[in-house]
Amino acid sequence: MGHVELPDSDTSALVGLAGAPRPRSVSNRPRGNELGEPWRTPSARRDRCGPAAAKRRTAPRCIPVVVGAEFLGLGVPAWLLLRTGGQPRTSVAAAVVLAALVWSGLRAVRGRYSDRRPGGPPGVLSTIADWLLLMGVLAVLCTVTGDSTGPATAVTALLPGLPAGIAAQALWRGYRRRAVRRVLVVGEAPGVERAVRLLASRTDHPYAVVAAVPVGTRPLECGVPVPGRLAPAPADDVSTVLGGAFAQDADLALVVPGPRLSGERLHRLSWGLHEGGLPLSVLSELSGIAARRVRPTAAAGLTLLHIAPPLRRGPQPALKAVVDRAGAALGLLTLAPLLLLIGAAVRLGSGGPVFHRQTRHGQHNRPFTMWKFRTMVADAESRKERLLAANETDGPMFKMRRDPRVTAIGRLLRRTSLDELPQLLNVLRGEMSLVGPRPPLPEEVSRYDERELRRLAVKPGLTGLWQVSGRSDLTWQETVSLDLWYVDNWSVATDMGLMARTLRAVADGRGAY
Repeated sequence: MGHVELPDSDTSALVGLAGAPRPRSVSNRPRGNELGEPWRTPSARRDRCGPAAAKRRTAPRCIPVVVGAEFLGLGVPAWLLLRTGGQPRTSVAAAVVLAALVWSGLRAVRGRYSDRRPGGPPGVLSTIADWLLLMGVLAVLCTVTGDSTGPATAVTALLPGLPAGIAAQALWRGYRRRAVRRVLVVGEAPGVERAVRLLASRTDHPYAVVAAVPVGTRPLECGVPVPGRLAPAPADDVSTVLGGAFAQDADLALVVPGPRLSGERLHRLSWGLHEGGLPLSVLSELSGIAARRVRPTAAAGLTLLHIAPPLRRGPQPALKAVVDRAGAALGLLTLAPLLLLIGAAVRLGSGGPVFHRQTRHGQHNRPFTMWKFRTMVADAESRKERLLAANETDGPMFKMRRDPRVTAIGRLLRRTSLDELPQLLNVLRGEMSLVGPRPPLPEEVSRYDERELRRLAVKPGLTGLWQVSGRSDLTWQETVSLDLWYVDNWSVATDMGLMARTLRAVADGRGAY
């Protein structure tokens, strides 16, 4: 879910700071159902050392550890390797310290240690790009200072800093995931309910909704506490939101703009919240877009969000094609004994062919023949019509948790996803990718709407977000949403992460039937 998060104000203040509206008291709080549930206003300074503040400091406290790990990870191996060359100890120490300082400085300038950086810490590709930039900067410095260290020696000495940087950033990501943000959602009821529902449906983010302050009198159906309500017109907004945040120990206000909460009213609310020491995020209507594709800029006093197009051409798609073909070829060679063993088990376990061939639709709606190990009885397709009434999905797909057509060996193959291995042939032929959306059947595609047809903008995959997020346990709309996110936001780094997560999903076996 996209949003623009504004940095904390440097002012450490109490609720009702001088110059900002005071929180409502029992005597001046308007009465009636239109103001929602009552809440007790604070009568003392907000404790900045309480549980919420402690959660906010969890990630920043890790920053010195990450910086130190990267500094030592590059400096110590470089010192040990350069010392073997017989160079003076003083010059080696100076060169190593300079290189480590440049490395840490580059990382800091590029926002790698920023707790507020959209999308969190960088991935493997970003760390590699930083390391290559380090090589370029050091090459310039060596030329200017006349250093005699050869390029090959310098690269060898500094190469251990690359895995050290990747490992340190993995540590940084882990700390950020544990630094939970307690969120107070502010906005009109439909937008608040949507934000609460979507944030609660995923666990790959640090936001936990603790309460909501809706605009107007409409009751909320999302089940979160309502410590106060905003009037339809601007009136005491800041004290209502700050008081609600205090009452629920929230450390972030997530504002959902709407017709009655936009423009000047939203601007004034941001001033008051920052003066009151409460960070503010503004929810964007653009959902399903990875943060790395969003670049905020300003023009004529307007805040503009530039959205980079999905990757369709360039070096990353070319690299993906190379990885697909090479990975499929290596997989077929390595797994050949296992494939022969599975084929024999399928043939002996039930009469019929070893493989099941099925027409599926691939990129740009082109049909192709997909290969799988047969997991059902030989006449499974002819029996499907009689089982349509038992379909357990809500979309065009057909799924049964206990499909009577599945054989004993087929049940095992499905649970472990080993029946999918022959699709490596499809990947080798360029009809599929190692990672992508699920390849649909022709009858499924015939029922697609315009939104669902976008799933076919990329090659289908042997694995994908649907594989690591629940497989057959997902609803149809959940499957479509995951596939569309992948279509718009994929990258080589995303593919590598999904392949790693696939191993865990296969071992778990949930949703495979």
